[in-house]
Amino acid sequence: MIHVIAHITAKPGQRESILDLFRANMPAVHAEEGCIEYTPVTDAAGFQGIATPLGEDSFIVVEKWATDAALKAHAAAPHMAAYGQKTKDLIAERAIYVLAS
Repeated sequence: MIHVIAHITAKPGQRESILDLFRANMPAVHAEEGCIEYTPVTDAAGFQGIATPLGEDSFIVVEKWATDAALKAHAAAPHMAAYGQKTKDLIAERAIYVLAS
């Protein structure tokens, strides 16, 4: 299984705009062969002092893919290219970690 953790930092005040576009794209991603999980997450309330906060402009994408080929097909999918075009001017930084178990 392939795990992906993507840390996305929006330009100030743009996180919700990106998340709206992300959520609109989720059904297409969930329909992809080999997609096990594809979910955006933000800071959980009530964990100050325990956790390091992402902050109001960041979110994490948690992904699980059945195979390397499934993740590579996802990265090349037309709906991902369209999502990238829609969000490119809203994102300040991103780091994508691809991990195997």
